[in-house]
Amino acid sequence: MDPCPFIRLIVESLALKLPQAKKPAGSGVHPSSTPCFCKLRLKNFSPSQTALLPLWSTSDDSPPDSATSSAGFHLEPTILRRLAAKPTTLHLSIYTGSMGRTCGITSGKLLGRVRVRIDLKGTEYRACVFQNGWLKLGKQPDKPSARLHLVVRAEPDPRFVFQFGGEPECSPVVFQIQGNIRQPVFSCKFSSDRNSRSRSLQVDSGNFTRRWVSSFDAERERPGRERKGWMITVHDLSGSPVAAASMITPFVPSPGSDRVSRSNPGAWLILRPHGLSISNWKPWGRLEAWRERGAIDGLGYKFELVTESGTTNIGIPIAEGTMSVRKGGKFNIDTTSTTTTSCGGETVRGGFVMGSSVEGEGKISKPMVEVGVQHVTCIADAALFIALSAAIDLSMDACRLFSHKLRKEFCPDQQDYVS
Repeated sequence: MDPCPFIRLIVESLALKLPQAKKPAGSGVHPSSTPCFCKLRLKNFSPSQTALLPLWSTSDDSPPDSATSSAGFHLEPTILRRLAAKPTTLHLSIYTGSMGRTCGITSGKLLGRVRVRIDLKGTEYRACVFQNGWLKLGKQPDKPSARLHLVVRAEPDPRFVFQFGGEPECSPVVFQIQGNIRQPVFSCKFSSDRNSRSRSLQVDSGNFTRRWVSSFDAERERPGRERKGWMITVHDLSGSPVAAASMITPFVPSPGSDRVSRSNPGAWLILRPHGLSISNWKPWGRLEAWRERGAIDGLGYKFELVTESGTTNIGIPIAEGTMSVRKGGKFNIDTTSTTTTSCGGETVRGGFVMGSSVEGEGKISKPMVEVGVQHVTCIADAALFIALSAAIDLSMDACRLFSHKLRKEFCPDQQDYVS
């Protein structure tokens, strides 16, 4: 498998140095306690980023030992080709005050702006530093002004790109995307057995995971009021199963409501084959999902890796968030803030792990999946991320309000579905 060229534009080592005030600041306000932040925008690219700015008080120009980073910008091949045609500009606007917005207007007070010239040509093959040091915010050389420290650099971030040929519940083929080339690499098999009290699934695991699996059997039967028994198996081109996502905890509405609550989420195990038997699996990850309440109707999720610790397995949280039920969103795993992570069976440096598109409720979904090349050592590693992508996509349906009916693919033996 050949990856697609991606670039990650990184903005880090952010810190702000304010000019020394000749007179005391107003009551209740002091530069050392005033919150500061900056907004970052790459010309002809959206969305923008926002990052907090710690204050730096030394008089010399040494780099700060306490600084923050922005989320950075992930540039896919289409965007990269457009931005690499000629140099572009990174715009940074620095504010003091709250990061919130009132009536659509930023609440903070603008201190100044800086720009950094960015030339992305060739950065898909080599790293490049565009700025490293302090920049003055003011334009008048004879007057003291605030100064911003930042490092701006780009580094190659190649990824494998896959797309489901149809909705996961329709047992689609999965293609690898390379420019205009679509090559089938996996096939998926979805199954739903609502009447089953347990799965014919052998999980070779420690006590912790056995408790997860046993919790499936412990659930009380609630005909028509639970969604259970869903499983999707990923096969390679030879037909061998290489990964699976199995619903181990049914999605059940909380008492007196028609929604899956955060206090009682449904859950999936992401599995990889273990041993010689095709029915023997080993847990790799666990995904929980629920329906959020609040101003935004959202799908909440939490994903953790499963690692062995003696005779038991433990879960390491690696991703958590919420996406709009109406608009959908993107499920991301990004470990930039950590030094190492364990994905695909290997321990590697932090960085982008995967991203998967999720359509809103009721929309046709053909997930697009991106996986960082450093997390894929073989075809089976990529299949794990495909299974995880299917699980988060299916969770949008599993968390559908119980007053609404599901499509027939989810409940072939029931009449509570829509065509």
